[in-house]
Amino acid sequence: MNFSRFKELVCILSKEESFQVSSEKIKDIVFSLEKEDLIVLVDEIGAIPESIDHDSTEEKLYSKASDIILAKCFMELGLKAEVLQERADSADVVAKSKYHNYSLIADAKAFRVSRAAKNQKDFKVESMVHWRKDNDYSILCCPYFQYPRVKSQIYSSALQGNVLLFSWEYFSLLLQKNIKETENNNLAQLWNFSKIQGQNTTVDNIKRCFLKEQNKMIQNILGVSDKEFEDCFDIFKNRISTRCKKEILYWENLKKDIENYSKEQAITALIKSLKLNEKISVINSYINQLEAYDSCR
Repeated sequence: MNFSRFKELVCILSKEESFQVSSEKIKDIVFSLEKEDLIVLVDEIGAIPESIDHDSTEEKLYSKASDIILAKCFMELGLKAEVLQERADSADVVAKSKYHNYSLIADAKAFRVSRAAKNQKDFKVESMVHWRKDNDYSILCCPYFQYPRVKSQIYSSALQGNVLLFSWEYFSLLLQKNIKETENNNLAQLWNFSKIQGQNTTVDNIKRCFLKEQNKMIQNILGVSDKEFEDCFDIFKNRISTRCKKEILYWENLKKDIENYSKEQAITALIKSLKLNEKISVINSYINQLEAYDSCR
């Protein structure tokens, strides 16, 4: 299954089924994928398609699909994993080792390539510390090139709270190289990287980006040379660049469509984009509540 077809399925299911039923159908599809097909989705899932409306049912289901893909990644690495049901104040995925006595929670992140500005709250690193509870490790999975390349609060929070700042690109490499946890291969060293890095980081450097050190650790687990590792990331960059050009094309085509709108079509589209009818409905609902309120009770 290619990514375009997967995106199409997400959009179709978001319109035809309840959210829970749609999520289960996507889980059945993803959990039945062969590893090669999973890697195709892992390489693309970190970027939300521009054709999916912001705050839409499609976007919500896409986000759930990323959780499901994340859980499947852990399965392919030899862990038991499950996607948690929708609930507040909780991580998306929990996984347990089959051979070693540890468990972890994980959270999947996907961003639009059109959204440049991100702050520490977008990554929810401090929440990951809270969500860990009785589990041993916390893993945040984001697109690698969306992590800050300079000093950031997320790095100090990750070191102090032992949250692993992982990426879809890392998972892709681990799957491609057939890395798997066994009785003799304990992946706990991987999930525990931030704690180890924190012990070797001074207070002055605690906000410094440590992805280079993390890359070296991943490279050692993969057993590849510096050049092979760099070549892999060049492939990732080229793939992202190609994807960005496709997303630009989507907006360029939409611009052409808008330029051909009649006055009536333009007005209707603007009213819809500003959600004016929804705002009016909310205010009317509030008025009705006020009229029904009895101050004597």
